[in-house]
Amino acid sequence: MSYMGQVDQVLHIMTYTLNSGVKGTVPLSGEQIKEWIEAYSNNKKYVTVIGMEWFGLNSDLVADFKVHNNSSEQREYIAPTQPIVESGKVEEESNQLAVAYRQQSEERLLIQVDCKCGASYEEGLSKYRTKSSCKECNSLVFMDRKVGIVDTVKGKAWYMTNKYYVEREATGI
Repeated sequence: MSYMGQVDQVLHIMTYTLNSGVKGTVPLSGEQIKEWIEAYSNNKKYVTVIGMEWFGLNSDLVADFKVHNNSSEQREYIAPTQPIVESGKVEEESNQLAVAYRQQSEERLLIQVDCKCGASYEEGLSKYRTKSSCKECNSLVFMDRKVGIVDTVKGKAWYMTNKYYVEREATGI
């Protein structure tokens, strides 16, 4: 089922957790939610179109999911609008779905990475992550909660390193 062209439907946010612990969210229409539940029940892969993007999810890799709807405490709605077409191009700024994706991706933390390979840099990291990999040598780096937040050129950032043993907690930030 495609969401494209259906501007009268309310989209509900579905939050899912993969078996690896990675969390994700996706806006789905009522029909898409029914299709997802059917795919999840039958251990099938789920593929759909949301706005102008393809979205796929392997139900075998999903540990759990929750659809935020009318009775949810954390409900959130996205009211779709008709995209404005100017000279054959769709204006992204008018597409609330694109804006919602952008807002979700902005939920990132600034981290300061100090790697044993000598790399030292700041970058954004998905919220609730306590480990990452160095972009130069691909070694794992871990958040050092004892050092905590440090001042950087780009602002305040969480410190991550692999230069020494870092105690790891089970909970996220």
